Amino acid sequence: MKDLLHFTDGEDGWLDEAQALAAAYDGKKQAELIRAVYARAAEGRRNGTLTDAQIDDFCARLSPMLDGGKRKKLYELAAALKKM
Repeated sequence: MKDLLHFTDGEDGWLDEAQALAAAYDGKKQAELIRAVYARAAEGRRNGTLTDAQIDDFCARLSPMLDGGKRKKLYELAAALKKM
């Protein structure tokens, strides 16, 4: 995954990126995936390329695919990123 900006490049770009991300972490622990996504997002926040609106868009697209506990964790991470 290059950065979270690619999740707002339209439906096809988002799906391609999501599939590539899932394939890259297939068989690995969930915590590894979360750390990788968070690290990329934090980098984007620090260098000014990831906005609150993009974080919200990412969450809106991903949250329907998650169960309640994972959805809660997603929004907790999003809130932490927005405070950066």
